[in-house]
Amino acid sequence: MSQAKFEIYRSEKNSEYYFRLKAANGKIILSSEGYKAKYSCENGIASVKNNAPHDARYDKKTNKAGQYYFNLKAGNGEIIGTSESYTTADSRDQGIETVKSVAPDAVIEELS
Repeated sequence: MSQAKFEIYRSEKNSEYYFRLKAANGKIILSSEGYKAKYSCENGIASVKNNAPHDARYDKKTNKAGQYYFNLKAGNGEIIGTSESYTTADSRDQGIETVKSVAPDAVIEELS
């Protein structure tokens, strides 16, 4: 079975770097904002790895369409990753548990 991984890629639209955390099944469970420099993107991944195990770092939200999602925040309150949208609060909470368990040990793969 494959393992969870962070993928670093560069957008063709704006030339910024992004990361996404994929579960072992290949599903994207957390995505980043854009970073102008690759090292900043790598620092974002390090921050996710450090903050993921802490319950207090997760901000549970509901969007305008009534779907559920969460933000993972750094110690300073800055958002470092946003989840996909979920149809139920239970699914969102399971997504949080997945990030907590897989992010700290996820490998990093560079796509760009």
